Amino acid sequence: MALDASLERCGNALILRRGPPASTLLQLARATGAKAVHWNRLHEPALAARDERLASELAASGIEPIIHDSALLCPPGAIRNAAGGPFRVFTPFWRRLRTRLAELPAALPAPRRLPALDRAPMSLPLDKLQLLPAVRWDAGLAQRWQPGEAGARRRLVRFVAAGLAHYVDARERPGEPGTSSLSPHLHFGEVSPRQVYAALQPLSAAGSEAFLRQLGWREFAAHLLHHFPHTASEPLDARYAGFDWRDDRDELAAWQQGRTGFPIIDAGMHELWHTGWMHNRVRMITASFLTRNLLMDWRAGARWFHDTLVDADLANNTLGWQWAAGCGADAAPWFRIFNPVLQGRKFDPTGRYVRRWLPELAGLPDRWLHEPWAAPARLLRRDTGRWPPPLVDLAASRARALAGFRHHLAAQRLRSPPA
Repeated sequence: MALDASLERCGNALILRRGPPASTLLQLARATGAKAVHWNRLHEPALAARDERLASELAASGIEPIIHDSALLCPPGAIRNAAGGPFRVFTPFWRRLRTRLAELPAALPAPRRLPALDRAPMSLPLDKLQLLPAVRWDAGLAQRWQPGEAGARRRLVRFVAAGLAHYVDARERPGEPGTSSLSPHLHFGEVSPRQVYAALQPLSAAGSEAFLRQLGWREFAAHLLHHFPHTASEPLDARYAGFDWRDDRDELAAWQQGRTGFPIIDAGMHELWHTGWMHNRVRMITASFLTRNLLMDWRAGARWFHDTLVDADLANNTLGWQWAAGCGADAAPWFRIFNPVLQGRKFDPTGRYVRRWLPELAGLPDRWLHEPWAAPARLLRRDTGRWPPPLVDLAASRARALAGFRHHLAAQRLRSPPA
């Protein structure tokens, strides 16, 4: 709807069709007399393969495919190490990319006019695609987001004007509006990373360089997926292939539904379900809990995030989950396991985040908010209602994870021939 309104202001309209991409676009090109089809390159392996087939079929039919690179600051194949291969560590990748940013061409302005054809092509009505749910479970998403370029531009302008100066200090605290929330707009192409980079110029605000580095992580995720497409389903670090992950559907459901008994985790899962988004610090805590304390396969967590996040991006999601599980690039070492109680106290010290998403705990004093099971019984009866007990014992589950990883890696060393 937003794109159609934008095109209408330029004198045109959005055309909706349903069908196989190649035949549908060829039919439309012939009906309009188009000589070329333009699109932006996507980097997920399945989509890249689809677009490669599409380009071949268009070219074979006399229609020129013209593919643009606007989803990233630099195409993922353009950044290589000194040996000409892909980077597997972020810091040297970022140093190489950082030196190239000044060479980027400027972001182009939107066209003022896109004249309509004399005869408008057939287009499906939007409601025929039945994209909205019949039962409006998505009300929280509608409250949180404004899809489209206008919504993306508003967020970017507001963040640069009011949020950037406090970004370094505020970005780790989920109870504060310290992040840009631009990730879904970047994923869907409603704002480009070049537009964001241009908005940060000159890089004088305290948070500019730190925020630019976060764009670098997004580039690094795409770089890894481009060069190692198997990582969407297999670990980058082959030592972790075949790890004996646990499979407990009840515990997985408790994690998904925010019933682990650990407030910072459950608040994050409630935020995710209600808004389609979760603060990055809380993403790391919840992912560590699933892969370390529950010792469950990172792919189960990645699937849930991909289903529920509005900014679900295969490259970012894969990088984050493999980092948490210790099997990816720049990964958290196998012996680093986040303690959700300590993480909650450190990054949500006043409980603003937990109290927002878990109102049943709102009356607990700060001292007990991140560890409600340890609170005096009179407070539990009065304030927590039916708050679930901890799903696991943190010390015991940590010891189980350490033993499991230690045993697996030792077995891998025994299987590997000497160098």
